[in-house]
Amino acid sequence: MHSAVSSPAPEWLTPPDDANDLVPAVWPASAERDADGELVLGGVTAGRLVRTYGTPLQVLDETEVRRRAHVLRAAFDAAARAHGTTARVYYAGKALLNTTIVRWVLDEGLNVDVCTGGELEVALAAGADAGRLGFHGNNKSVAELERAVAAGVGTIIIDSAIEIERLAAIVSRGASAAGADAAQRVMLRVNSGVHAETHDFLATAHEDQKFGTPLQLAPELVARIREIEGLEFVGLHCHIGSQIFGVAGFRESASRVLDLHQELLAGGDIPQLNLGGGFGIAYTRADAPEPIETLADGIVAAVAEGCAARGIPVPALSFEPGRAIVGNAGVTLYEVGTIKDVALEVGTRRYVSVDGGMSDNARPALYGAQYSARLASRAGEGAPVLVRVVGKHCESGDIVVDHEHLPGDVAPGDLLAVAATGAYCAPLSSNYNHVPRPPIVAVRDGESRVIVRGESMADLLARDAGIQR
Repeated sequence: MHSAVSSPAPEWLTPPDDANDLVPAVWPASAERDADGELVLGGVTAGRLVRTYGTPLQVLDETEVRRRAHVLRAAFDAAARAHGTTARVYYAGKALLNTTIVRWVLDEGLNVDVCTGGELEVALAAGADAGRLGFHGNNKSVAELERAVAAGVGTIIIDSAIEIERLAAIVSRGASAAGADAAQRVMLRVNSGVHAETHDFLATAHEDQKFGTPLQLAPELVARIREIEGLEFVGLHCHIGSQIFGVAGFRESASRVLDLHQELLAGGDIPQLNLGGGFGIAYTRADAPEPIETLADGIVAAVAEGCAARGIPVPALSFEPGRAIVGNAGVTLYEVGTIKDVALEVGTRRYVSVDGGMSDNARPALYGAQYSARLASRAGEGAPVLVRVVGKHCESGDIVVDHEHLPGDVAPGDLLAVAATGAYCAPLSSNYNHVPRPPIVAVRDGESRVIVRGESMADLLARDAGIQR
């Protein structure tokens, strides 16, 4: 029983009965504590991982990634079949991309979505069939588009009128990998005007932002695409944001996009509709995202109902989850350094400093993102204390976990694990304050292996042209 005392903790954060517990929705399914209280991931103890690879260390549970990819594909397949159509799932590579992950998701039957020339090269280097790739981006260069067409990328998602003309010039030169007579399949990204209930920078379908085109301008752009020999318009694309927990936003957005879809059918067949991704995950015990099966059933049903009301066929559907596949599969391990208690007007907050920070996880600084943390090297003792986990960088905003409860005996030298760091942490990482980026290690069935090498100080200095060699 916890006493009702004033605290600087937010209302959603309640002291746990056990500050060593691992909330199942937040951690990988393999996460557990061994008989000594040490955290185990994929059958490998935190101590063994750190002794082998050091800290900070980003750990990715391969089984969890594969399981989530399989569940997503199965959920959308089943929902689509129930309404007489098909569904295709693209892994959104921006969440976390390397050749190993590309191979994992391809093995599980997913396609891959990339949004820069660099991401395209990673997917191709992994051996991906270019026909299973989708290529996004609001500012695709001529060189990037040339590479995509030449490689035979399955679908290019057009973001602007300028891009149409760039592609027109490229296909007129017969640059397709499939030959001059093969049309490049394209979709047009549109903004439905639906603002997902999330951070402004994560909501990507309202009008005042850089992606896509307003619905009212789309008919003119689609007409232009259809005029161009060598381009095949296959459908509309709309992504309403990220970290979305319910179906309501998808339902409203689909209704608006279907109005446009119906209008465009007068000019020719439109076989596909891509409704993006953005399915939310649990970062803390307070988060309660809908099961993916519920989301899939609800979204596909909304499309089917909308098509029936308009008297049009249900198109083949596509979705682009990223975070929902890799987010909870990732855990970052740190070593605790200094600890200090800071007296506040209401209560006390304990600052726990670790040997990483905003260079390996920029999301708290960028979006105010919340995370969960637990001692990893042992089970702690003592009543839970309110802590703020912070990094080593010279920034007051260098926060790793803003609000958390840890055992009262947390001490320098402890290993600390931060959950749900599989998405958008490594991709957003930097060398701020000349801190090397950590390795990414995959764990499975008691074994571990490096899938992305960490940087050394020599790597950082090698780029400095002022060093005499």
